Amino acid sequence: KPAEARQLFEKTPKRTAITWSSLVSGYCKIGCEVESFQLFYEMQYEGYRPSQFTLGSVLRLCSIKGLLSRAEQIHGFAVKTHFDTDVFVVTGLIDVYAKCSRIIEAESLFDKISDGKNHVTWTAMINGYSLNGDFVRAIQCFKGMRENGSEANQYTFPGVLSACTALSNLGFGAQVHGCIVNGGFSANVFVQSSLVDMYTKCGDLSSAWRVIESMEVNDVISWNAMIVGCVRQGFSDKALSLFREMHSKDMKLDEFTYPSVLNALASKNDAKNGYSLHSLVIKSGFGSYTLVSNALIDMYAKQNNLDSAYKLFDFLVEKDLISWTSLITGYAHNGSHEEALKLFCEMRVNGTHPDQVVASSVLSSCAELACLDLGQQIHGIAIKSGHDSSLSVDNSLLSLYAHCGYLEYADRVFNFMKVRNVISWTALIIGYAQNGKGVNSLQLYDQMIASGVKPDYVTFIGLLFACSHAGLTEQGQSFFESMSTNYGITPGPDHYACMVDLLGRSGKFQEAEDLLGKMPVVPDATVWKSLLAACRLHGNVELAKRASTALIELDPQDSVSYVMLSNTYSAVGKWKEAAHVRRKMKSKGVRKEPGCSWMEVNGRVHVFMSEDRGHPSTNEIFLKIEEIITRIKEVGYVPDVSFALHDINEEGKVDGLSYHSEKLAVAFGLICLPLGRPIRVYKNIRVCGDCHTAMKFVSAVYGRRIVLRDSNCFHHFRDGVCSCLDYW
Repeated sequence: KPAEARQLFEKTPKRTAITWSSLVSGYCKIGCEVESFQLFYEMQYEGYRPSQFTLGSVLRLCSIKGLLSRAEQIHGFAVKTHFDTDVFVVTGLIDVYAKCSRIIEAESLFDKISDGKNHVTWTAMINGYSLNGDFVRAIQCFKGMRENGSEANQYTFPGVLSACTALSNLGFGAQVHGCIVNGGFSANVFVQSSLVDMYTKCGDLSSAWRVIESMEVNDVISWNAMIVGCVRQGFSDKALSLFREMHSKDMKLDEFTYPSVLNALASKNDAKNGYSLHSLVIKSGFGSYTLVSNALIDMYAKQNNLDSAYKLFDFLVEKDLISWTSLITGYAHNGSHEEALKLFCEMRVNGTHPDQVVASSVLSSCAELACLDLGQQIHGIAIKSGHDSSLSVDNSLLSLYAHCGYLEYADRVFNFMKVRNVISWTALIIGYAQNGKGVNSLQLYDQMIASGVKPDYVTFIGLLFACSHAGLTEQGQSFFESMSTNYGITPGPDHYACMVDLLGRSGKFQEAEDLLGKMPVVPDATVWKSLLAACRLHGNVELAKRASTALIELDPQDSVSYVMLSNTYSAVGKWKEAAHVRRKMKSKGVRKEPGCSWMEVNGRVHVFMSEDRGHPSTNEIFLKIEEIITRIKEVGYVPDVSFALHDINEEGKVDGLSYHSEKLAVAFGLICLPLGRPIRVYKNIRVCGDCHTAMKFVSAVYGRRIVLRDSNCFHHFRDGVCSCLDYW
């Protein structure tokens, strides 16, 4: 009761330094900053000299409140009054400087104490180092304390255990545990919870559980740490079991308990229990806690329940960075890339600055949608925010530029990276492969191995893709064999699909079929589609029929099996069979994804369909097409009617080929893009052979660089040559 103490003080007939110090200390203990310092100055004005205990109380208040400037004033007063050599005062200064991120000043004061360092002084310094992230020095300081003969206490051990945790130094942490037992602090809840935290974060769950079992009281902080440890190591069932045990023991769950359990449910994709836990959150009154709401958003997003995730997000009164990040990454990871980018723009308008997690996610979405302009803006934001040195952001930038056909930018990002992991190397290997530089992919792989980085499952997909699209059959077979023999990686459906594509492209159908027979699992749709594509290329109708039948059995509503078989028939002139397949497809209600091409001009996306007359510039585009066809025919272009899909007269086939969506897009690019600027076109299905040939002629006749990305890879046309060297 500070008011009563003040009244009693005012009535005291004879005040002393002790009564003044008592009053100042009392106000400091209850955190009254203004009154404490007012009394401290009045005390001196009245002629009473503060003692070292008075200064200690005031410094303790500064430490708790983070009052650095006030502490510096007290420091100056201590120097003037020669209290700067008093261990009690110096310890208070060390504590406040350390907690105000002025560790150098704290260290300087600590080093000046030649003799008389007590356990409080050592503890302040150890905790200061840990608090400021200098964990190695925290451990060294603890060792110095032991060598000095000072005994650690319950306030010392959490600081050094925190350092062990940060450094993942389980060995030294176990030694500290021994000191705790020997010192008689093994029953202290504060110390026990620090031990549990250290063991769980260092991956030793069994030791953590033994500490919990030895506890006389059920400490919710320790149980929370145990649950977090189980979730991080993938033991979701154990985490849920611990939560149920907490609930059965009637432990007081807090806002830190629920997020960990929700993370466990998210990793298990357990929707039923997710709803149950959400209900419990609401009943227990934690529904309004931002930390818990963010975990719920994250859980629903990871379970692909984006509607529930968005409703929770929309309901939040205060949305922090984690709220935005949970929802944006959820949309991105579930393939809803447009929504992810829209949310990111909303987040920026809201004034929330992105961190490396959300920057990485939206860059990945930009890569998937080939949104280069927005991706470059996000790259600029990352640089301004200091996230350009983040490994995850750099890896996403690599994928962005490679997916958008800007290999020179991808190379630049890669070369500036201070740290590279297997994802970095793999992203560029795949980037080279997709952009028609398969040989460069293999050279980069050799550099990766030389640097000591081991390939993973995805790396070999990139290598096999590179070999397939560069016609490197022998190298591809060698990589496929080395997966299991050299690296212990079991080939998956994607690897088999690449191998079937590799063998099929080179016309080795018997070897491709033999490989299918050796697969340890039933071939999936990707494998059969690769075989169908090869059959279309070489006109292997019989094998195409078998592959199409297998594909229809896997997914009767997938239009690819019908379309590719029909195209194979068309390529060899079997028009009746082709028409029969299309009628069959129609009778079963299977719908084909319509082919379309698009390009971005001045921030606006223009979409084109085959023979499309819906564009505002249709007349100019069709006139340009006539001009293009005339000019490229003059230098040798001959329409390849084998890519016509309908049995009509020769002139009709040629006209149909002339107005394919990618040709319309290129014509529009020639009309509206200035000379010197590349024409970049994106197509949702594979480019046809006739359009591929036409693009080469257009690039030569008009002196323009054309970059066409289809569903399979990039084609860079320049001076009449394509980067794929016609092997695609």
